[in-house]
Amino acid sequence: MDINNINSLEELKLLLKKDTKTFLLLYKKGSEQSECALKNLSKQDIEGVKIIVADVSTVRDIHPAYNIKSAPSFLEFIGDTLTNIYKGCHETEFYNNLIVGSVYSASNSGEEKPQKRVTVYSTPSCSWCTRLKTYLDSKGIKYRDVDVSKDPKAAEDLVKRSGQQGVPQTDINGTMIVGFDQNKIDTLLGI
Repeated sequence: MDINNINSLEELKLLLKKDTKTFLLLYKKGSEQSECALKNLSKQDIEGVKIIVADVSTVRDIHPAYNIKSAPSFLEFIGDTLTNIYKGCHETEFYNNLIVGSVYSASNSGEEKPQKRVTVYSTPSCSWCTRLKTYLDSKGIKYRDVDVSKDPKAAEDLVKRSGQQGVPQTDINGTMIVGFDQNKIDTLLGI
């Protein structure tokens, strides 16, 4: 995985125009939390993922542009649109789940074969969610990934539909599956 430093908002905007999915860590050199985030993020070894980092003590124009008031903050962009902000230092697994889930979702977004509608409800820190999404990816199944930790309305709707709060949960053409039940998923998807 490539980690590149950037030095300005202008440089960030140029990169956002080139890539469909971009992750940016805003950190403050010398801060314990920031050094933790940088260290855990650098442990990732995910091929084809580009991570950019900017030290807010020297790069002064990025964080005000996105109304970021604390470092470290991990920003996720789709194109040039900021889609998620994750504040603080997180475990290596958190970053891995977040990046892998996003990358696989993005890489599957343009595939051709019609299939049943699949929505996965997950959280970035859920290892079973990652296993489920990795399994769907391995079978070439397109799906929409809903991070319920960032979408309270989706979380509420999920509980109403399944009666369960836990993740992962999968909606396949209106049928809810709680947990990673591979046999049921295979049956519903015909794989």
